[in-house]
Amino acid sequence: MLKWGPRSSPPRLSLPLSVPLPFLALLGVVQGLTETLPLSADGHLALVELLYGRTAPLALVVALRLGTIAAMVVVLADPGLQAVRDGFRGLVRPAAWKETQGGRDAFAVVLATVPAGIVGFGVRHLVESWSGTATSPGVIGAGFLASAAILASTMWARPGERDAPTHLGAILVGVAQGAAAVPGLSRTAVMLSALLWLGVKPNRAFALAFLMAWPAIAGAIVLEGRHAIHGGEDWVAIVVGMIVAGGVGIAGLRALRTALEKRLLPAFALYLVPVGVAALAWSYARP
Repeated sequence: MLKWGPRSSPPRLSLPLSVPLPFLALLGVVQGLTETLPLSADGHLALVELLYGRTAPLALVVALRLGTIAAMVVVLADPGLQAVRDGFRGLVRPAAWKETQGGRDAFAVVLATVPAGIVGFGVRHLVESWSGTATSPGVIGAGFLASAAILASTMWARPGERDAPTHLGAILVGVAQGAAAVPGLSRTAVMLSALLWLGVKPNRAFALAFLMAWPAIAGAIVLEGRHAIHGGEDWVAIVVGMIVAGGVGIAGLRALRTALEKRLLPAFALYLVPVGVAALAWSYARP
């Protein structure tokens, strides 16, 4: 059996048998909501870790991410399948990337993924050098406030008519996604806001933001998943966390789509500002 360790213990391992199901449900709800809404899952889960003085087991982190990416697949099944189908067709006949919406989406995802990986890798190491091995609540709070400012800025973005960003626009969205490696800086917030500022229609921005996020989330699952399973895991508990995160994630995605249609994206800043200020205050008050 693998156990929770203190904050100073080695990196995350896997889920112990003794984790109560209500706590698992709480983690699933936090992951499901904050990954799909523009609130930063990494930032919220890091705050939970700091509050409890424990590092979340890696097996659980991977399971929660699997749950949320499954929710994205369910809600975005149609554009996702079209992008995969037409993207592969474009490998044989490149003109397909221009002729169909799915092909254009697939090409935009490719253009966004490369800079996202490069920038994300650099930003992650920079943040670690700021805060050491444990993420500081000050870094998280600053990320929350930056997310709030980005979301609030969309009040001044003119309603767009584009179905997809330009090639340069897709690259810029990828850069924004990479910058969201900072804890508290929401990937969903920066990508949606960037797409809206680039003149993409809200419903298309919703689809593209999560299609572009799939490779990054899947990559994190693969990289972390290699080290997550060591034997003795409580698979029932892991599956419970995954199901809760997935179910809540579906609800979160549908709520976000409605908020975008009604131009309510800036309203999420009303939550992030006080939470960010509280995190900064906590950082200042810590010994």
